[in-house]
Amino acid sequence: MKDLIEQSIALLKSLIETPSFSGEEDGTAALLAQWFKQRQIPFHQIGHTVYATSAHFDSDKPTLLLNSHHDTVRPNKGYTLDPFTSSTVDGKLYGLGSNDAGGALVSLLAAFTHFYGQEELNYNLLFVASVEEETAGPNSLRGILNQLPPIDLAIVGEPTGMQLAVAEKGLIVLDAVIEGTSGHAAHPNSDNPIYKLPEVLTWFEQYRFDKTSEVLGPVKMTVTQLQAGSQHNVVPASVHLVIDVRVNDAYTNQEIFDLLTQNAPCSLAPRSLHLNSSSIPLSHPLVMAGKALGRNTYDSPTLSDMAALTCPALKMGPGDSTRSHQADEFIYLQEIQEAIPLYIQLLEQIL
Repeated sequence: MKDLIEQSIALLKSLIETPSFSGEEDGTAALLAQWFKQRQIPFHQIGHTVYATSAHFDSDKPTLLLNSHHDTVRPNKGYTLDPFTSSTVDGKLYGLGSNDAGGALVSLLAAFTHFYGQEELNYNLLFVASVEEETAGPNSLRGILNQLPPIDLAIVGEPTGMQLAVAEKGLIVLDAVIEGTSGHAAHPNSDNPIYKLPEVLTWFEQYRFDKTSEVLGPVKMTVTQLQAGSQHNVVPASVHLVIDVRVNDAYTNQEIFDLLTQNAPCSLAPRSLHLNSSSIPLSHPLVMAGKALGRNTYDSPTLSDMAALTCPALKMGPGDSTRSHQADEFIYLQEIQEAIPLYIQLLEQIL
C-alpha cells in the first residue's frame, strides 16, 4: 500500500507539471497511459480520455465506474507560485489541478490498480480519466458515454473531503434580453430598455418555484451578468442579462425553462438543458458502506460529471471544494494518503 500511495503522489506531481487545459489534455493523457503500460494493464483512449476495465470483466455483471477528470481551468492572475511547479511546503502539495481534481484522480486510479486483477468481484470496474469537465465540452464524459461499457453505479472523484456528496443541483445558464427601441439620447424615447431593468431584476429576485426538494432544497436563481449600451448618446435597443439557475431534483431542466419562458418579463434562451440534478438514495449499499466507514452525507452545491450519468452516483474525493479554481491551489499530501486506503475499504464493502 505504501508503494502505491507514493507512486500515486509522484504521478500527481507529474500531472501538475504538465499543462492540461480543457481540450488540451494530450500531455496528461500520455502520463496516464504510461501508468497502465508500466503495470501491463490494457487500456483504451477516446481522444484524450483514458480508460481501462478490470482484468476479469464479465458482461453479465454490473459495472462500477470510477471517474475523475484530468483537465484544468486556466490559472487566475492571483497566483504567487508557478502553477505548473509541484512544490511541497508544510505538507501541502501546490500546483494547478492538485485539488481539482488531481488528488481524486490518482487516488481512484490507485484503488482501481489495487483491485485490477482480483477475481470473483460483484462488479466489473471501469476506470475513466475524462476530459473537458471544466467546460462541459463535447468530449467530456457525457460525450463519450455511448463508447463505454454500460454503467450501473459510479463514484465520481471531486474534492469533498472524502465525505459523501449524495446529490448535486442541476444547472441552467440563461441568456435574457430586454427589448426596447434604440434612439438618440437627445430625443424623447418611451421605450428605453434600461428603464425596464428594475422591474425585470425585481421579478427574478422575487420569483419562487413551488417545489422544494427534501434533498436539494429550493431552486436558486441568480442574475450574474448585465450588459447594455455602447456610447453615451445612444439609447440601446436591448439589455442583456445572464441568469444562473441551480435546479433541484423536483424539476427537470426543461420544466424549469418552460416555467420561466411562460412567466418572465423578457425573452430567454438556454445555453444548454443537459446539466440536470442528480442524486443517489441514502439507502443505497454504496452510501451505507461509506457511512459505516464514518463518512457523512451532504448535498453538493457544485456541479460535476455526476450530471452526465443516469445511474446512481456518489461524488467523493480528497481535497476541499473551496480551494478549487483559487490562486496557489493545493492539496494536503495526508489527504491523498488517507483517501487511497479509504476508497479501497469502501469498495471492499460492495465488491
